[in-house]
This record gives sequence, C-alpha cells and structure tokens, in this order.
Amino acid sequence: MEISVVGVLEFSSIAIGIKSLDEMVKTAPIKIIEAKTICPGKYLIIFGGDVASVEFSFNKGIEIGKEYIIDTLFLPQIHQDVPPAIGNIIKIKDWDSIGIIETLSVVSAIEAADISAKVGGVKIIEVRTAIGFGGKSYIKILGELDSVQAAMEAGIEKAKSKNLFFAQSLIPRPHPEVKPFFM
Repeated sequence: MEISVVGVLEFSSIAIGIKSLDEMVKTAPIKIIEAKTICPGKYLIIFGGDVASVEFSFNKGIEIGKEYIIDTLFLPQIHQDVPPAIGNIIKIKDWDSIGIIETLSVVSAIEAADISAKVGGVKIIEVRTAIGFGGKSYIKILGELDSVQAAMEAGIEKAKSKNLFFAQSLIPRPHPEVKPFFM
C-alpha cells in the first residue's frame, strides 16, 4: 500500500487508544505504521494510506478518543522518505554530515522530518518515537553540510512554532569510529 497521507493520534489513555485502533482499522483500509504505548503512559497510533481512508480512520479515532486525545496530525502529501523512517533506521552508505532534532512530542518530530525532507538535498534516516525518552522524539538527517543545515533550520522552526522544540546537534564529517552508533 502506497502511503500518500499520514495520520497520527496520541492518547492519554492506553485503553482508549487500543479501542480506537481497532475501530480505525475497521473503518477504512489503512496501514498501521506504529501502534504502541509510549512514555509516560500514553498510546500512539501512526497510520497511512490514501487520503479518504486516512481521513475516515482519523475522524473515527478522534470520535472514540474524545477527551483522551493529546495531539493529532493529518499530513497529506508527506515526503516519501518519512514513513519508512518512522521507528526504523534507514541504512545509507555515503554521507557527509548528520543533523539531529529533538522534540517534545511525536507529532512535532514527524512534522519536522517532513519539512526537513521537503527542503531537499537530505535523507531522513530515522524518526524515533517517544519510547524510553520521557515522551520526547527525535529525527536524524543525513546529507551535505549546507543541505543538512538548511533542512534543520526548517524542521526546528516548525517545532518551535508549536513550542515543542527541545535540542539539536549538527555533526559535520562524523569520525568513522562513531558512525556505527548513528546508524
């Protein structure tokens, strides 16, 4: 299934999150990218598919979740590099610089990854989603130094606009000894 739209629902209740997940997949044919408990005691659903299916399931999740919804994201035309990087590390052979943006929510990390990728000239290699990080998330961006800087500026600005930016690092030409720990 091709993913042209991503939806994200973050719940304050694990029980309500799981019930919403079941209802959402019964509502329309969507692909679940991640569905899990996250810190501190929340439930996260990240899903994708075509516009209509994601929209129907997104609305069903909000209907079920009601007052238990913490944050949401409905992102049409998501950059193609972002969905495979959610919860995964994309292996890249050749790279020059790495940028890391740390956010205070999953939604802000996905938004930062999308806008960073759309700036161009970079590869999103990881979107880590709030497990074991006290609710924080981060993204890793690879590419040439100038491209990584520009992508990071755009991603950071997006997270700051929602007051959900936490920290960032830019590492030009990482030492070969540490590269395996980034990948």
